[in-house]
Amino acid sequence: MHQMKYSSIAFDVPIREELIAAELESNRVPLPKMTPEEHIRDALAHPIGTGTLDAVVKAGETVCVVIPDTTRKWQSPAIYVPILVEELNACGVRDEDILIVSATGTHRRQTREEWAGLVGEEILGRVRCEDHVCTDDANLKFMGVTSRGTPVWLNAHAMACDKLILTGGAVYHFLAGYGGGRKYVLPGIAGRETIMKNHNLALNEGFGNGSNPMVRSANLTGSNPFHADMAEAAELAKPCFLLNVVADGDFNIIRAFAGDYVEAHAAACKLVDDIDGVYVEERTPLVIASSGGYPKDINLYQTSKTLSNARAVVADGGTMILLSECRESFGDADCARQICGFDNMLDRERDLRENFSIGAYVGFLFCESAERYRFIMVTDIPKEKFAKTKIHAVKTLGEALALAKELNGGSLELRTTLLPHGANTLPKFRDGQ
Repeated sequence: MHQMKYSSIAFDVPIREELIAAELESNRVPLPKMTPEEHIRDALAHPIGTGTLDAVVKAGETVCVVIPDTTRKWQSPAIYVPILVEELNACGVRDEDILIVSATGTHRRQTREEWAGLVGEEILGRVRCEDHVCTDDANLKFMGVTSRGTPVWLNAHAMACDKLILTGGAVYHFLAGYGGGRKYVLPGIAGRETIMKNHNLALNEGFGNGSNPMVRSANLTGSNPFHADMAEAAELAKPCFLLNVVADGDFNIIRAFAGDYVEAHAAACKLVDDIDGVYVEERTPLVIASSGGYPKDINLYQTSKTLSNARAVVADGGTMILLSECRESFGDADCARQICGFDNMLDRERDLRENFSIGAYVGFLFCESAERYRFIMVTDIPKEKFAKTKIHAVKTLGEALALAKELNGGSLELRTTLLPHGANTLPKFRDGQ
């Protein structure tokens, strides 16, 4: 019997075997057996597209290292930042000539305790560490305008350094294609106006046209304007080097990539895709997807990854069943406002265009999905919270299947795709459709 995790339990999936078109599992990819520290040192010793760090950075230069903020602590900066500082010291760069900036984007400033968790107590005591503040106009520098009209304002302290090094982690991102790389410039160290203009590219041009289907996971081509605009902004910052990690489902570093900020990031993204990009043969009229249980289904905001992956394989007008407990409810105030605060999609879109945030976009995407598909959620969020949407909220998979049968004219004889690890595995088609 197939099973779907929900919180700390699992529901059986009573679908006849001949109806199951695919059940997506991550691919096994052979990887070198090394500790996380060894992965970092190996990447730095074998950079892609550049020389080693001592060929890129010279003694006496000032260097800004951009790192994740505490919301992306899973990328283990506390492991690689000390090694990177050690390598910079070996290049003749003094501690006092190094600036570490946390790529907070629009997120809040961090506490000293959070900073210690990101870089370690020793580095925090030795090297200047700063949060980027996107609303601090006095400390933003204008770098130019992208071809899509985004004015690029970046952290002035970072831009004042001779060299810029990006770090972070590569992972599927439902808007940018992948995290890591250029994302540590925009939105990482960009001004609020820059971030808002860029993020609005997630929507189609013209009011009322909703989300752009090309703005999606794994799309690092020019057809994804969200990513392409970020790439242009990053080029204006002229990063000289990158260190990106890839982590497994338990957030352990399984590989690291260093070197040219575009080429090394692309190599990291390829590994992510090799592991979690799973080929399927067809879009099916029924998709059942689990976020993977707790903590991946802790709130609706986190469930956006599962929703995006389910949308990638459901047939037009089909039925999606998503299992996500959401013990912490929506997990984001903007997400909640989109879902609970409006009773039609035009008002939601108007609000999103004027007050764009990732959380608001997630809420919009959930509501839009219920307009395009029959959308059932197995969740602990009370169904009353979804009253202004077309989302059906139930408590068990059995209830969800009974409702799906009712919504499909009394029959559930439907080709079905199962995503038991919906937050991670991305369905792909060989023709790229």
